[in-house]
Amino acid sequence: MQFSILTTKAEKDYELIDSGEGEKLERFGEVMISRPDPQALWQKNLPKEEWNKAQAVFSHDKEKSEANWKFNKKIPEQWDINFADLKFWIKPSTFKHVGIFPEQKGNWDWIRAACAKATASQGKIKVLNLFGYTGGATLAAAQAGAEVVHVDGSKTAITQAKENAELSGLADMPIRWILDDALVFVKREIKRGNMYDGIIMDPPAFGRGPDGQVWKIEEHFLELLEACKQILNPKPVFFLLNGYASGYSALAYKNSLDTLLSSYNGLTECGELTIEEQKSKRLLPAGIFARWKSHERE
Repeated sequence: MQFSILTTKAEKDYELIDSGEGEKLERFGEVMISRPDPQALWQKNLPKEEWNKAQAVFSHDKEKSEANWKFNKKIPEQWDINFADLKFWIKPSTFKHVGIFPEQKGNWDWIRAACAKATASQGKIKVLNLFGYTGGATLAAAQAGAEVVHVDGSKTAITQAKENAELSGLADMPIRWILDDALVFVKREIKRGNMYDGIIMDPPAFGRGPDGQVWKIEEHFLELLEACKQILNPKPVFFLLNGYASGYSALAYKNSLDTLLSSYNGLTECGELTIEEQKSKRLLPAGIFARWKSHERE
């Protein structure tokens, strides 16, 4: 079994400065941001004075059930950064998110490599990205020559993903942006007979589709996986599962992929996604993944 720890290191426009005591301190471009992170169980390395330099702080008052951003210094409503050979708009929004998950860089690199190799040997391939958020995986696949269908239940997320595509110079690439519930969309694709060479998904623990459809991972995850198998081409290229806050082990995701793709010739690996603090080199756990790649494409 292959178990890997994928680590995102600091870049010019992004770094994890410090973490601990349930928080993380990051820099996006010139803006320092402090926000909660339950994985940071340890003590902070830097003194309070350094943390107080954050221009934006996301706080959560559990007693009042209130969560919001506090701005210690005026910052733009949005600003762009270069990261992982792509460009993104950073927009502090509700639920502490800013429009990018930096820990995904290792997966984006893997997607690029898989798509580039497949397109070089067979021409255009088709990739489906479910729960696509603001488009990092979509843009990585498109950048490597794939035709991509990007699905998300949030109109805001899709709008930002389109803006990221334009910012990255990929607006004219063959990307379809679909506002829909992931499971509903895949079932429609089965009926339409559409097939895909690669599938990416990052299912939340709980969510809602654009028409109020309820997603619960414990109830709908297996159904979605089985539906996805029906739209995989006979010789698929890859399948990638991500878990940000699903509450499951990477091994659980690996077992799911092994079972789903047992009839194909390929390799499944799983592991943790982490971000490295630039100075201390300490790793902040930031999610899990499991991914399968065909041996027949080697």
